[in-house]
Amino acid sequence: MPFKQGVMSSNLPIYEIIPNLLDALTVNNSAVLQAPPGAGKTTAVPLELIKESWLGDKKIIMLEPRRLAARAAAHRMADMLGEKVGETVGYRVRMDNKVGPKTRIEVVTEGILIRQLQNDPELSSVGIVIFDEFHERSIEADLGLALTLDIQDALRDDLKILVMSATLDGERVAKLMNDAPVITSEGRSFDVEIKHLDYKKSDYIDREMALAISKALNEETGSILAFLPGAGEIERTRKILEDYQLGNDVLICPLYGMMNFKDQDLAISPAPLGKRKVVLSTAIAESSLTIDGIRIVIDSGRSRYATFNTRSGMSGLETKMVSRASADQRTGRAGRLEEGVCYRLWSKAEDRALIPFDEPEIKRVDLTPLSLSLAQWGVQDAKSLKWLDIPDQATMAQAKSLLKSLEALTENGITDLGRKMAEFPMHPRLAHMVIKAGDIGHGKLALMIAALLEERDILNLRPDQRTADLRLRLEILLGADAKGVGLKKGIVSRIKEQVKRWQKQFRISNQNVDVEMAGLCLAFAFPDRIAARRGNNDGAYILSGGRGARLLNDDPLVSESFIVIGDLDKGGKDARVFLAAPIEREWIEEHFADQIIKKCDVAWDQRQKKVTAREQVLLGKMPITSSNISNPDPDSIKEALIQGIRTNGLNVLPWDKKSNTLLRRIRLLSSCGEIECSYKDEWLLENLEEWIGPYIDGMASLTAVGKINLEEILKNTLDWEQGQKLDQLAPTHIKVPSGSNIMIDYDNDPPVLAVKLQEMFGATKSPRILNGKQPLTVHLLSPARRPLQITTDLVGFWNSSYQDVKKEMKGRYPKHPWPDDPMAANPTRKVKPKGK
Repeated sequence: MPFKQGVMSSNLPIYEIIPNLLDALTVNNSAVLQAPPGAGKTTAVPLELIKESWLGDKKIIMLEPRRLAARAAAHRMADMLGEKVGETVGYRVRMDNKVGPKTRIEVVTEGILIRQLQNDPELSSVGIVIFDEFHERSIEADLGLALTLDIQDALRDDLKILVMSATLDGERVAKLMNDAPVITSEGRSFDVEIKHLDYKKSDYIDREMALAISKALNEETGSILAFLPGAGEIERTRKILEDYQLGNDVLICPLYGMMNFKDQDLAISPAPLGKRKVVLSTAIAESSLTIDGIRIVIDSGRSRYATFNTRSGMSGLETKMVSRASADQRTGRAGRLEEGVCYRLWSKAEDRALIPFDEPEIKRVDLTPLSLSLAQWGVQDAKSLKWLDIPDQATMAQAKSLLKSLEALTENGITDLGRKMAEFPMHPRLAHMVIKAGDIGHGKLALMIAALLEERDILNLRPDQRTADLRLRLEILLGADAKGVGLKKGIVSRIKEQVKRWQKQFRISNQNVDVEMAGLCLAFAFPDRIAARRGNNDGAYILSGGRGARLLNDDPLVSESFIVIGDLDKGGKDARVFLAAPIEREWIEEHFADQIIKKCDVAWDQRQKKVTAREQVLLGKMPITSSNISNPDPDSIKEALIQGIRTNGLNVLPWDKKSNTLLRRIRLLSSCGEIECSYKDEWLLENLEEWIGPYIDGMASLTAVGKINLEEILKNTLDWEQGQKLDQLAPTHIKVPSGSNIMIDYDNDPPVLAVKLQEMFGATKSPRILNGKQPLTVHLLSPARRPLQITTDLVGFWNSSYQDVKKEMKGRYPKHPWPDDPMAANPTRKVKPKGK
């Protein structure tokens, strides 16, 4: 095996504190071990614990967060014992395990641990569970510790738990574990010189890294460990370096999780004599692995972090700057054997801005898988378990709601289908899809879709080829010609390999795949994203979950009445659709019948300005069919019509001179306290049901409302006493000295009396309303009814300005009287008699 290193040296720092650790675990059932990367804890501690008498014939289970680290640790321990893996030491990882009947130490990955706990809640054959590299704070590690502590508290007080970490708040973990003792190894490392290259940040991190590697090879001796965010950047960097022709003495070795085991082993193995290695690694080599011979580290400063992806509805990966703790761990890898150097591809200013620690996954990823695991464990409230960080209640409630829609949960707990879904090493959405699609003969198609959704898009499409159609991707995976499409071959290969592994694991035959059934399969994973087209072929859809979504206008899918969306952005009003497939209405009605409801919808249609009454068949909030209702409920129509009036405002009502005058008269009395109600616009809108409701029976549009008599309706809002007050205190007309009844104009404040000047002769007082409290503004008019004077003091006008008006008007209107003393003259509506 490439891991052969001979027996581990007892000079490693971890051996200095092994006696303290053994003593602590002899008298306690829990302990925390803090030791820096390279101290030897991963391989030395289990081999020392296996000798302890308290373990008896029971096993040690050690959790390693990553598959590669789990395999490497098992191989190193077996080699130290002079055995093969699968004897005393074995491992269980996804799609691979080497465990035999004599195995006492099992190194497992997180998903494996959770399934072991669920299948054997007592861990009857296990004496101690070790959580290695706990500082990485994956959600499954947090869950595993919570469940193991629950077992220890409720079923196995003899079960021991050891948490090991490179960088962690050990005291906080110890408190969670009933104040467990904390053992600390200081470790030993050589000085590492840090060089900030301060490269300009760009999308070409592969080019920056290749330049830095070339520089380091020229300036320093020894092998290089270079940290990049992911497999894509690693492969691009490798290609650039190969073009550099660095020489036969330089071996370029990629290292990431999706590689085959043989290539991973090559990256971890020591460099052959006379050779230098350049290991291009993800964060997998940050603390979980030890790679011998490294004295140079080149850190891109970026890593991929699991975050909840609202586009896909599942947890995805986001590239971000590393934390201070991660950067320091990476740097320390250069000082294991001798003095080293670390090149950082960022500035000193950016270095000062790094966050101290990475945020734990439990605070940033989808909690649906966690919720399903807790339900399988029989836990209704996550707070009943011990957590370093308690899962957010609102996020957990959303997760439970989704699981109910996937038939995995009921109010009483997990269902049989939910238990089956929990056995699948994939998101519950995808597990539900594979199970349901498999039941109707489309299991392989569902596996292909699941693998596609777990990866980035396999296509690079030109603008004239843009389509979100999932079927196109599936056809290419099945061997269709991808010429001119811009295929991402690396991703395609990974997807095909994943499908093969899943087929073997789930025992799904290599059946014929009908890509036309993709929409139905996708709907089993995303029932909340079944979508119906809105209106014409403009690409707008309404999802069953209530969101709006939109395809690009030139996407061929816009002609489909119903689609299912597998990938979309957060969006604003309408989210952008990136991946979807069509689905037939009949399939929705057949397979989601228990979620379909009928609803009579009587509502205001703002576009048509009328009430519409339709019966809708709905999946969630998505209409499947819609038809007119011939005899809708009259009260519902009235309610919707009133809502329409409110929406459009009081101006849509048929106000005329009479109704406006009446409203202003009522408001005038209200302002004086004579009528209790204010009759302001706000009150009228708020109380439409009360004052206008009885008069719109049988109406359904603003056109019909336009025929009502608002003056009559407003009068009927007043009782008899209020009506009498209105006529007395705010009359429509007032009698002037000439005997004419002149209409008062209430459009102004104060109200206006417009009257011919001659009709007011003899008046010694200004006209008033409201029992003399409110003077009217008098507009004195010429014989041609043009304003001559505006006044609220009629006597003052007679005594002053009248004479000037008389001089100017007498010659213009000689047939009309212009007496010298207007207060003593007789008022008249007529001209002077002839001869006078």
